[in-house]
Amino acid sequence: MKLSLLALPSFGLALLALPLLAEPPSPVPKDILPSELALDQVPLGLPERDIPKDNALNAERVRLGRQLFFDPILSADKTVACASCHSPEHGFAGAGDRPRGIRGQQTRRKAPSLFNRAYGSAFFWDGRAKSLEEQALKPIEDPTEMGSAMPEVLKRLNENPDYKTEFEKAFPNGVTKENIGKAIASFERVLLRGDSPLDRFREKGQRSAMTAQELHGQWLYESKGGCWKCHSGPIFTDERFHNTGVSWKKEPLDLGRFSVTKVETDLGKFKTPTLRGLTLTAPYMHDGSMKTLEEVVEYYNRGGNKNSNLDPLIAPLNLSDDEKKALVVFLKAL
Repeated sequence: MKLSLLALPSFGLALLALPLLAEPPSPVPKDILPSELALDQVPLGLPERDIPKDNALNAERVRLGRQLFFDPILSADKTVACASCHSPEHGFAGAGDRPRGIRGQQTRRKAPSLFNRAYGSAFFWDGRAKSLEEQALKPIEDPTEMGSAMPEVLKRLNENPDYKTEFEKAFPNGVTKENIGKAIASFERVLLRGDSPLDRFREKGQRSAMTAQELHGQWLYESKGGCWKCHSGPIFTDERFHNTGVSWKKEPLDLGRFSVTKVETDLGKFKTPTLRGLTLTAPYMHDGSMKTLEEVVEYYNRGGNKNSNLDPLIAPLNLSDDEKKALVVFLKAL
């Protein structure tokens, strides 16, 4: 027997007219950090931080920034927070390939780790922010992420007695757009990751801190693999931009650094990410397209995806299976 639409009850027709439900926004995770965060302690292997003169690092600003980081009050519909995209359980990176902002809108790129951004000189995958303070503010008014208007955010915070008091403790001029950025940036400056087996081997000469396979992986990293050419220094990034062919010509099209500079040679270039805390921050790459470190190593071993703007540093590595395994083991030791 065929069922006619005319035979459906009225509520059935109404259900057919309803739009499909969108994916929900990325959830706001719990704050699982210690109750007190160290302001002055720098982990082994990391240099001293260069703190901006106009944003002194103190307990009041870090505490306020931490509260704002986990509070959806900054988003237009109060559903997402900074932590929704930068989850502490995932190394302050995105839990998936591309997080979802307000109304479940999918963002363009994987949320990168915030570990050691105190040492950064370029922010976001395309480098459109030059300071942590600037970076902290941009997602608030981004229509895909938090979708807020700054006047409304300032109004909410001024009308909240607790926030009003906390801002006055942290800043002489209370609630301002600039102080929101300064507070969140202060919190991000204490998210440091170091004291790895490699640091203990390098800094303290603890030979037993690393296994033979890890040491072999380190040698490959610094020689045949050439990884250090981009992933250099104590935070394992040159803070520069490279076209490695990842997501080249894939949809949706992402022009990378070119979208900021409009310089043709920047097509497909993205900022080198830190390698600290890699075991926490999967999936990898700016589009979250690689689920494991094994995939990442294999990708570079074959020389990336060829294109007219491929970085000359990217070429086949010709690593054996054992060498690829050793390199992965070393990366995990970071």
